[in-house]
Amino acid sequence: MERGNSKHGPRIDEQMSQEVSGLVQGPGTGGSRVEESRVPEPAGEDQPEATTAPAGELRTGAPKGMSSEDVEQRSRLGRFITMSALPGDRAGLVANARDNDAPDDIVAALERLPEGIRYQTVSEVWAALGNKNETTRW
Repeated sequence: MERGNSKHGPRIDEQMSQEVSGLVQGPGTGGSRVEESRVPEPAGEDQPEATTAPAGELRTGAPKGMSSEDVEQRSRLGRFITMSALPGDRAGLVANARDNDAPDDIVAALERLPEGIRYQTVSEVWAALGNKNETTRW
């Protein structure tokens, strides 16, 4: 039996690796290499789908007096108000939010703020918009 060099050129090596990449890396035309016992079974006809948050809350640890949705919304508001805008009044906050490309709903909410009041923090702005802040901080 004659034994020679079994190496291919770089072009053929690349082509061969692409042919089997679906088998090696995951689902593809040839399927995946995942063991069948590790594939989750689908929910039954009368069963709810599996979820990572069975109680409905995607986040835990929301402060007392606020839901996790409130925390997310206040954080979203804070993303469009920079620290240089605070302390500031309604006009300054609206201008700052527009400079930061805030969505229309954020700008509309800031335009509803009362005139003539200076806000020190995003939490004060959040409360002025009719929302609740946490009752205790630490």
